[in-house]
Amino acid sequence: MNIIFTRPLIDVEDLMSNFISSEHKIIHMPTLNIKSSNMKPINTKDYDGLIFTSANAVRFLEIENKDKSIKCFCVGNLTERSLRLKGFNNTIAASGTVNALKNLIISSEKSAKKLAYLCGDITSIDLDVELKKSGFNINKIINYNSTKITDINTESLELIKKYPPNIALIYSNRSAESFDEIVKKYSLAELMTQCTVMCISKKIEIFLKSRGWKTIVFYPGEEFNKIDQIKNG
Repeated sequence: MNIIFTRPLIDVEDLMSNFISSEHKIIHMPTLNIKSSNMKPINTKDYDGLIFTSANAVRFLEIENKDKSIKCFCVGNLTERSLRLKGFNNTIAASGTVNALKNLIISSEKSAKKLAYLCGDITSIDLDVELKKSGFNINKIINYNSTKITDINTESLELIKKYPPNIALIYSNRSAESFDEIVKKYSLAELMTQCTVMCISKKIEIFLKSRGWKTIVFYPGEEFNKIDQIKNG
């Protein structure tokens, strides 16, 4: 299978390597530029828990103290793994969606009323608003920003022409917009008639379907299984 990965290399290098080992053809076409918003360091002792909806929020986390025993609520396994690698040892992961994360927080820790929500400047769901309705005191902290990439380098462009993609993986709404814009800008639609776009949420799927793409929804960690399903018809 010829597969387009749209996440920044730092987020997807290991996954790409695994697919290469399985003899898939990999095309890296990043659609977002992720940068720190230079957040003011927080004291974990001021909160009952921290909330993370992406590994990027973990990457750009800044804390004043070295206490990493605070409870951390993670949207999925990849985000939890990123926290574990940073030394946090009290983590719990949802099944990969923000709605599942919201339900996990509400049901698992009634005493954790004061929470810091670390996220990017663009979010698909106002998680802080939803949790406030359930009585939580939420401090939303934007610790990274994302900007769309609408250009493609020559190497990736030539790979797409040589190996028309069967799969493209999309992990955010903004990435979906950028992906669609790149395809139009470089007149790549005819090369992608057999491409299935794998979307991390129903909202992304609805947007891409409206643009004429063939889509399927997946959760992080399901990439291999979903691609095998597509490959095997």
